[in-house]
Amino acid sequence: MIQPVSSPHDYAQSPMPRRAPENDDQAPQALSRAPATADRAPLPSRAPTIRDVARQAGVGVGTVSRVLNDSPLVKPDKRERVHAAIAELGFVRNPTAHSLSTGRSHAIGVIAPFFTSPSSAERLRGLSTGLSERGYLLLLADVETPEQRAAAFTDLASRHAVEGLIVISIRPTDAELAALARERRPTVLVDAAHRALPHVATDDVLGGELATGHLIAKGHERIAFVGDRLPAPFDLTSSERRLRGHRRALRRAGLKAPRAYERLGGHDREEAREVAAPLFELPEPPTAVFAASDVQAIGVIEAAERAGLRVPGDLAVIGFDDIDLAAVAGLTTVRQPLRESGRRGAELLLAAIEGVKAPVEAIEPLTVIERRTT
Repeated sequence: MIQPVSSPHDYAQSPMPRRAPENDDQAPQALSRAPATADRAPLPSRAPTIRDVARQAGVGVGTVSRVLNDSPLVKPDKRERVHAAIAELGFVRNPTAHSLSTGRSHAIGVIAPFFTSPSSAERLRGLSTGLSERGYLLLLADVETPEQRAAAFTDLASRHAVEGLIVISIRPTDAELAALARERRPTVLVDAAHRALPHVATDDVLGGELATGHLIAKGHERIAFVGDRLPAPFDLTSSERRLRGHRRALRRAGLKAPRAYERLGGHDREEAREVAAPLFELPEPPTAVFAASDVQAIGVIEAAERAGLRVPGDLAVIGFDDIDLAAVAGLTTVRQPLRESGRRGAELLLAAIEGVKAPVEAIEPLTVIERRTT
């Protein structure tokens, strides 16, 4: 399903003229030689139009149009007068009218799996901020089934007049890439990587090493992992890569990584709680757990408390993401800049739309945030 998740805060109420005058001399004399403010006609009771702004500012409609479109060809004093008139009149640009006048939709399609999850929501907030500041509307396709995934790429790439696509946490297939290429829609990946597309990625393997390395530095040797079952839906491989980093850190420290210490299940808190519970019934239970997400880490803590264990007295727990809940719970975690990655993805897409060559890969930094649970 496609739905708007934000709307641009832009100017205008009526369509701008298809062709603006080349200079103010072509505008009607009544507009280019407006009298002082006190002598101007009373402000209209209807919603103000671009012509009202021109009359209030004492400039031509073409000048207002150029100011609204950030043209560098307007003199500073005239630009100031237009902005002052916009503020006085409470003039708000109509995005639909603006799209008709410019021939551009100013809409961006966003494909995101499980967009209500905390990490996806944070990335969307970053995207929304980065794009709405530039007057773009977001059309969001939530993906929770393979059928929805196929429809999302089809709908946003071809049926809707979006100027570009941002795909979160999903690595497009070759067929999907070919479809995007046919539609000539600039596309950027966030929390996913493909050599053919600009992307903002997280080094999840390194993140797994950082998390388990933190537990090892605290003196733990029996360290378990709780993450997503394999294969993950939509090829969401972040948990698998974090597990790879966890194993690598254990090997580097000369520690064992018994399979009984690896518990895989769903991404939500309840499932993590259930898959973690058997860990605490083992003959040699772990003294520490690395969970592939903060949500799963909260489930691990709940399972430990049900087993009568104290955190961190009997069990240390570290998560991944640093969502808002992590600070409230006092959870040690690996912080990835979720909101910043969304904003960075927006910047890469806007650059692609404007024909600016952008770096193919942007790696976001990771940091261990130590709190009560370790």
